[in-house]
Amino acid sequence: MTVSARKLEGAFRIVGDWGDAASANAFLGHLDARAFSPSTVRSYAFDIVNFARFLLARGSTLVEVSPMMVFEWIDWQGVHSHGTSDRVEEASGAVRTAAASTANRRVAAVRALFEYLVMAGACPSNPVPSPRRRSSPGASTRCLLGHLGAGRSRGGGRLVRQPQLLPESLPVSDVDRFLRSLDTHRDRAIVLVMLLGGLRAAEVRGLQLSDVDLGRCRLRVVGKGSKEGHIPVDGAFFTEVAAYLRHERPTGVNSSECFLVLRGPTTGQPLTEAGLRGVFRRHREASGATRVRPHRLRHTYGTELASAGIDLLALRELMGHVSPDTTARYVHLSIEHLAAEYGAARATLAANAR
Repeated sequence: MTVSARKLEGAFRIVGDWGDAASANAFLGHLDARAFSPSTVRSYAFDIVNFARFLLARGSTLVEVSPMMVFEWIDWQGVHSHGTSDRVEEASGAVRTAAASTANRRVAAVRALFEYLVMAGACPSNPVPSPRRRSSPGASTRCLLGHLGAGRSRGGGRLVRQPQLLPESLPVSDVDRFLRSLDTHRDRAIVLVMLLGGLRAAEVRGLQLSDVDLGRCRLRVVGKGSKEGHIPVDGAFFTEVAAYLRHERPTGVNSSECFLVLRGPTTGQPLTEAGLRGVFRRHREASGATRVRPHRLRHTYGTELASAGIDLLALRELMGHVSPDTTARYVHLSIEHLAAEYGAARATLAANAR
């Protein structure tokens, strides 16, 4: 029996030989109705598919899930952390491994699914253990998709201990090699807007022609949670995007999206998530810069600005972070900055002692 997530009529749904697919799809439809972004619904769909495959392997249904089964599911995923991998090998030879952050995200998605099923009367209770949260005035102790609401998880609230890793930036040599391999203005514009503007991959694909202000070198960006911002970007990006619009963008199309497919049977259609992944995969192979990925370009942007001493409130706004804690992680990345601050402080102490 197989189960998978697919895009059907513009929406991600679960298909295959799973008896509870209808219940899960009702939940995904509920997310659509609440105006969750397509990328968020897609993520929920794939996370629930992982749980569905576990249940199929056990011959269990959603109403039979217990708290202990949730922990068994986590073990089944082959969770690894701290650079080690607890590889789980199946009889077929397939190997399952999942990072702690991935497992925690999947647990959050399944917890939200059960909250919906409880609300809909399809399950008597939610079997997924809830993480502890700091209380906030007027906050409900139990609500649908509560993990997305007020309050932040404490470190011990996740079901899997998750190392607090620093954002991973890229060395200049890797970025240069990757950029040299790009053979279209479109691809160079895409990479530069991540590197010089800090945009996420979904934000790049979502850019509209009307969002690009060539005159003032600014972009209108709609980020996570439909948060809108206007950010400045280095002129190198606008030089490439202007050349792309003038020489490469297919003519005679009515699409409002900025970045379109340049060749093949889908020429003129908006660049898809799979298409963007293909661009990066192809140029990683061509350049040998195997570590270059969209989110690492974004991390490089944040790291460089933090190292240059930008105000954290400004960096938070530029990167579209909801939590200041997320932005604060970037100040720990530059050992040169730490050494300079330490040296300055020592010099001040020595001068005061004289």
